[in-house]
Amino acid sequence: MDLVNYDIEAKGYIDAPIDPSLDLIQEIKRLKEEKNAVILAHYYQEAEIQDIADYIGDSLGLSQEAAKTDADVIVFAGVHFMAETAKILSPSKKVLLPDAKAGCSLSDSCPPHLFAKFKEQYPDHLVITYVNCTAELKALSDIVCTSSNAVEIVESLPKDQKIIFGPDRNLGAYVKKKTGRDLVLWNGACMVHEIFSQDKIDRLRAEHPNAKFIAHPECEDHILASADYVGSTSGMLKFTINDPATTYIVATESGIIHQMQKASPGKTFIPAPPNNACACNDCPHMKLNTLEKLYNCLKYESPEITLDDSVIARAQRPIERMLEISAQLGL
Repeated sequence: MDLVNYDIEAKGYIDAPIDPSLDLIQEIKRLKEEKNAVILAHYYQEAEIQDIADYIGDSLGLSQEAAKTDADVIVFAGVHFMAETAKILSPSKKVLLPDAKAGCSLSDSCPPHLFAKFKEQYPDHLVITYVNCTAELKALSDIVCTSSNAVEIVESLPKDQKIIFGPDRNLGAYVKKKTGRDLVLWNGACMVHEIFSQDKIDRLRAEHPNAKFIAHPECEDHILASADYVGSTSGMLKFTINDPATTYIVATESGIIHQMQKASPGKTFIPAPPNNACACNDCPHMKLNTLEKLYNCLKYESPEITLDDSVIARAQRPIERMLEISAQLGL
């Protein structure tokens, strides 16, 4: 098939016609077996995509799981930097992304060429970057971290070690507050986590006085200050499973609520509202992926994520350094 006919570069995905009588779920399962593929779905995907995935989770964890498999093909239902991370950890596997235009406001807020110039201003600083960034940015880093281990990674370093932290200023501010370290922060942010409404959250808490308010550390400080629990997406999920409360107000992308409800069907989960007319906070980039795009992506094995070998090699090192520190700390 001539994929050029579908103008993938302009659209970002294969817009091939699909027989409406097809059972997409069954066809995706069939193609997965036929091509020895594994499907990864981030917590922020639509429920129907999460339900068909082999692995559901946070971005780095998903890439690590895929690397352990003998799959020839990885289909990453997430955003572009996540598929890049999968390629970094599985360079010999073919990595596909259902919609190549599924980007990330946080990743986009830190262009590697500008960060390189920023880094030059602090030649004696170690660079720690949050995993939610491009492969090129990882390649400019000394250590990569996740939202669940960022505090411990920083605390593991000598107290006099000067540190640049990027790209998320809110996560960086949270780490700075927790560790007492004087971090130099890149001024980037995630659009989803920056638009929660404090007033609406306060009203929700008044309506549900027994609810616990849980938030992701990419949220702004004033949101985190009132949270009963702050943690990564997977951390928030574990908290709701193990915590005795029965109602939670959840300040992160609303896709995680599907897994929370599956894990704790007797509990109530209320998405924290943004400062617009919407009732919940969805990532428009994450939601670009659909079952139809996933099907065509797997059928035609495109769009494919490719990276230069040199970028892969340089991006692997800071990830390996993080894993070494995590192992030493027993994380």
